[in-house]
Amino acid sequence: MGLCDITDIRAILGRHGFHFSKSLGQNFLTDASVPAGIADACGVREVRNVVEVGPGMGCLTAELCQRADKVVAVEIDRALLPVLDETLADYDNVEVVQGDVLETDLKALVEQKFAGGRAVACANLPYYITTPAITALMESGAFEKITVMVQREVARRICAKPGTSDYSAFTIFVQYHAKTEILFDVPADCFVPKPKVDSAVLQLTPLAEPAVETQDEKLFFALVRAAFNMRRKTLVNALGPVLGDSMSKEEITKLVESIGLDARIRGERLSLADFARLADAAVALRKGV
Repeated sequence: MGLCDITDIRAILGRHGFHFSKSLGQNFLTDASVPAGIADACGVREVRNVVEVGPGMGCLTAELCQRADKVVAVEIDRALLPVLDETLADYDNVEVVQGDVLETDLKALVEQKFAGGRAVACANLPYYITTPAITALMESGAFEKITVMVQREVARRICAKPGTSDYSAFTIFVQYHAKTEILFDVPADCFVPKPKVDSAVLQLTPLAEPAVETQDEKLFFALVRAAFNMRRKTLVNALGPVLGDSMSKEEITKLVESIGLDARIRGERLSLADFARLADAAVALRKGV
């Protein structure tokens, strides 16, 4: 049985009367090198425990089972549970949990299933939940590595550099919390049904401490969001909704210039360190330092 073989996929799904759900963004892999590559790169050989989100038919799950002590797979679609019972029947180190990753206490799941041990996470994320799912995986604090397959444009956005068109508020959020790396691309031809866009495998390594220090993390992210909500405006103008209650435009201009930036700069050109210095300068100004 080949879990990435199109003939076997159709035969297995046919036996269970399964139909792809557009609302769940289901696309199954037909290139066996992709799940093998993810399993090899995700860190499970060192950490030994893995949570997989969205196992689908189980092609990645099977590869993980061959490398891990235990795999816990979280699947939202109840219709896939009997399929997984068949495709994973040869493995005694896997447990499938029916549930929605966005409603699952991932830290509690890891503590319960792995006796509080270390774990990594893997996922083939539907495009429509990419941002909230990555956020949930990172904010859980439960994983030493997070390896996800996402839309290629999203992967590039997460790994983007300041001043590029892909750079965004979500870029800064992820890079504040983790080291980011695109491992390899996955063309649309590697899936059934074939999606309209290509994918990429992205790896996030959570940092022990944030990438930059800031006195006020809430203000830091408020400034980031403001800068990108109005990314075509200058930073001075974009910061008005956040700082305008306590500072005039002239004071905001001086604030930006006080950290060595041109008052005409746009927020999309600021690095994480620039935003941290800006937030700290605003804190100091508010305190009258």
